[in-house]
Amino acid sequence: MHDPDPREPSSRGYLLLQVLVLGLFCLILLRLWHLQILEGREYADKAQQNLLRERSIYALRGILLDRDGEILAGNQPAYALGLVREDCSDVQAALSRISDWTGLSLQELERRYNNGKNQVKSFKPLILVPSLSFAQLAKIESHLMNWPGLQIITRPQRHYPEAPVFSHVLGYVAQANKQELRENPELQLGDTVGKQGLEMFLDSILQGQKGGKFLEVDAQGRVLKERIVTKPEPGETIRLTIDADLQRHVWREMGEHSGAVVVMRPNSGDVLALVSKPGFNGNAFVEGISQKKWQKLLSNPRDPLRNRAVQSAYPPGSVFKLVIASAALQRETVTLDEELHCPGYYRLGNRVFRCWKNGGHGDVALREAIKQSCDVYFYKLGEKLGIDAISEYARRYGFQQETGIPLPEEHKGLIPSREWKKRHIGRTWQKGETLNTAIGQGYTLTTPLQIARYVAALVNGGHLLKPKLLVRNKPAQQERLPLSGDDLNFLLKSMRATVEEPHGTAWRLRRKDALIGGKTGTAQVIKLKDEYRKEETSAIPYKFRDHAWMASYGIRDKEKYIVVALIEHGGHGSSAAGPVVKSVYDHLFP
Repeated sequence: MHDPDPREPSSRGYLLLQVLVLGLFCLILLRLWHLQILEGREYADKAQQNLLRERSIYALRGILLDRDGEILAGNQPAYALGLVREDCSDVQAALSRISDWTGLSLQELERRYNNGKNQVKSFKPLILVPSLSFAQLAKIESHLMNWPGLQIITRPQRHYPEAPVFSHVLGYVAQANKQELRENPELQLGDTVGKQGLEMFLDSILQGQKGGKFLEVDAQGRVLKERIVTKPEPGETIRLTIDADLQRHVWREMGEHSGAVVVMRPNSGDVLALVSKPGFNGNAFVEGISQKKWQKLLSNPRDPLRNRAVQSAYPPGSVFKLVIASAALQRETVTLDEELHCPGYYRLGNRVFRCWKNGGHGDVALREAIKQSCDVYFYKLGEKLGIDAISEYARRYGFQQETGIPLPEEHKGLIPSREWKKRHIGRTWQKGETLNTAIGQGYTLTTPLQIARYVAALVNGGHLLKPKLLVRNKPAQQERLPLSGDDLNFLLKSMRATVEEPHGTAWRLRRKDALIGGKTGTAQVIKLKDEYRKEETSAIPYKFRDHAWMASYGIRDKEKYIVVALIEHGGHGSSAAGPVVKSVYDHLFP
């Protein structure tokens, strides 16, 4: 028998070796299947991302123009600093270096980074500094190659050439907050949205559509080549009814006063000027306002962020006597020839209600009462009407309702009633409160824009129009004043008498080349102490001074304008608001 060589391997060993090789080969095949087929798409995407980076191309925000085409809100190139986490090996060191370059605190940069890292993919830039100055840009550019992951991003930035003058009409843009990012999936961290004014109201059509591009990068994230996939679409250009020259003129003429001026065309509702002072610099919000500057704005006692023409409501004072006269004419509460006696005061029970003229106006009819702004006449007229009729007609004339102007947070004002007082104060209405309401005091509150809309309706034949800020919008009637043509003409002639005739309170507006009608108003802020009653306005503490009103219309040839001014704590309507309104007509009727 053959005796096998003991050094020769057995067939069993060959079999085991073959099984091991086959098993190893199967494992390799299984792994290749797993990588290339089961998870092939994912790894292919990752490989592609290592080669190509997707980037957005920012769209130009729509431009806002005045009625003649002057740019009120445009765009300029800006530079932001972003961080691509995937390419940055030491984020903390990068944040520290950015702090050195920009002067931003490390804590603020860490806050921005932590807020954004969950909203921005690791291979996309997370905006840490939205706006770099040219000095900062030059410093960063010279060191950027030593800091992989940091990128300079060029994008358009909103710019307001004359920010304070147009601030309350235009508003401003600022970075979208968390809620805005959640509500609009097209927004990315660092994007800006409208926050106030027309920027907020028209944000959806001003935004435009972003484009997209692919960047080919190397292992260090350096860009080798780029390819545009979709071109950006700019936002819509909007022309406003605002007259920029007139707006600037009004701003200058208001000086250091706080208040508001509205200039309208009565037949179309076009708002030619809407000035609120003080204003603010919208460019500061675009660039990223610091917490210190933001708190300074909020704590400013003159409240520069508030649009006084639309968002603030004031007692209308004697301007409201036009509303009382309208209601009395409609209800035939008094005839035009009927005279009421004014001895300088009116006694109701134990209370004495005084006229602004200590000696009184004597016997006066409605026209003379409007011209000389006789308080006692309107005390008696208001008592005849009653609060129910006053409240009803004031609302029909457009008060205690929004005008519909395309600006946010419009104040509706307040026209008191029995039900309102019972519901909000828990007390019954008193007769003395009707007398106060009849001269625009007490609980009554109106905005300058509401007054302008009402006076415009007197001039245009009774059509209560929606105030327009966009040229493309057509005139829109909201209501019609329940007044006859004769009643409207009477009110307009009474306002002209206030300007043109002796003892008229709006005599400052008088001119020979135009028909001007006006109504002054002095709105008491608080009941003055006896020590201040006979003092000049300048001697009374600012916060105790009355608000000054002037409501007016001007007509020359086919040109018609409404000008309403409210000067906070200005004292008397004629002396404080009158010169501002006069200067507006000097500009409109050169």
